[in-house]
Amino acid sequence: MQKLKDRIKSSSLLSSLAHFALKPRNQYRPRWWVRNILNPFKHKRGKGTVVCRYTRMDLMPYNKFEIGDKCLVEDFATINNAVGDVFIGNRSLVGLSSVVIGPVTIGEDVMLAQHVVLSGLNHGYQNTRIPIKDQPVTTLPIIVEDGVWIGANSVITAGVKIGKHAVVAGGAVVIKDVPPYSVVAGNPAKVIKQYSFKTDNWERVKSDNLYEFTELRV
Repeated sequence: MQKLKDRIKSSSLLSSLAHFALKPRNQYRPRWWVRNILNPFKHKRGKGTVVCRYTRMDLMPYNKFEIGDKCLVEDFATINNAVGDVFIGNRSLVGLSSVVIGPVTIGEDVMLAQHVVLSGLNHGYQNTRIPIKDQPVTTLPIIVEDGVWIGANSVITAGVKIGKHAVVAGGAVVIKDVPPYSVVAGNPAKVIKQYSFKTDNWERVKSDNLYEFTELRV
């Protein structure tokens, strides 16, 4: 199977034919037979998980997609694994109109509110003689650890890791890793609160620089 994949990738003709078989030209949604016949054998969906009727599951069989038990993917959300695997842990929620573009790993008990974007993909733009849409893409994995809450209209950029039980305030743009047990807000996002195990309280962080605050208070 791996030899076949390598052969298709190495041939522009075979690659074009394979993509045409999987999805219509100039579209990202897979063909009906891919969504309803092939993908159920390739991808994993846990027990009690609900994917609402108007969700866009733009899933390709050549990359992995796994979603755990008792998850909910709400209407008008989009999940796309065309350029990277997508994993969603047990009891996690993908809110209305949110977008998840792999490579992305979401832990257990994670909440994505409405209109959240997690994109492990970036478009190349360096060559000014070629339209950006025609330049190669790059990917860096996004990791969202267990118990995270990401507020509405937030953007999580490629390569970011969000630590356990962290909170991303609504509208934040996260471009760097977020420490566990912290609250970040703003554009670019900065730590504004951190949980202290000594005082059992969420304490305000005076530093204006997210990246100066790297250690968890214990």
